[in-house]
Amino acid sequence: MRLTWALALPFLLLAQPSPELLVLGGALSLAGLALRAAAAGSIQKDRSLAAGGPYAHVRHPLYVGTFFTGLGLALAGGRWFLPPAFLGLFLWVYGRSIRQENGKLEWLFGESYRHYRREVPAFIPRLRPYRPPAPGEGQGPDLVCTEGPSLGLYVRNKEWKAVLGTAAGFGLLWVKAVLLGG
Repeated sequence: MRLTWALALPFLLLAQPSPELLVLGGALSLAGLALRAAAAGSIQKDRSLAAGGPYAHVRHPLYVGTFFTGLGLALAGGRWFLPPAFLGLFLWVYGRSIRQENGKLEWLFGESYRHYRREVPAFIPRLRPYRPPAPGEGQGPDLVCTEGPSLGLYVRNKEWKAVLGTAAGFGLLWVKAVLLGG
């Protein structure tokens, strides 16, 4: 997260946004934020294994949402090298995060997570939602949460910070594109 803010100023200085790219990037970022919101509203970190809402389709919906949010900002930046630079940075940062998270979740939830990991793709969503095995089939019923998103979890997980940061980024790009002429 700190890296994001450290790169914000160089990004804004290099950006050459246009109104059209702001709309295109904004749509992509909104889709990413919506996915992040649904994911953040479905997870009780370190308490239960989230397997409902978007977690029934993809193992890392917060990261997928972050990818689309960041890609939208990079596209809105209007320079050809910003999306590939974002992709490289994303793979470097989140590749490490995903490996660490996989180990932690396996330690916390054991066979429940191993089964979930085998059945649910990391990044490309599955069409049919995941259904955990019935209790007694190698999985504790208390470990898996299959409920959908809730506003309370969204707020508790402080997902509104992603919305504010993205809005600030697009606001500054808009100022540069419209008020300062690119």
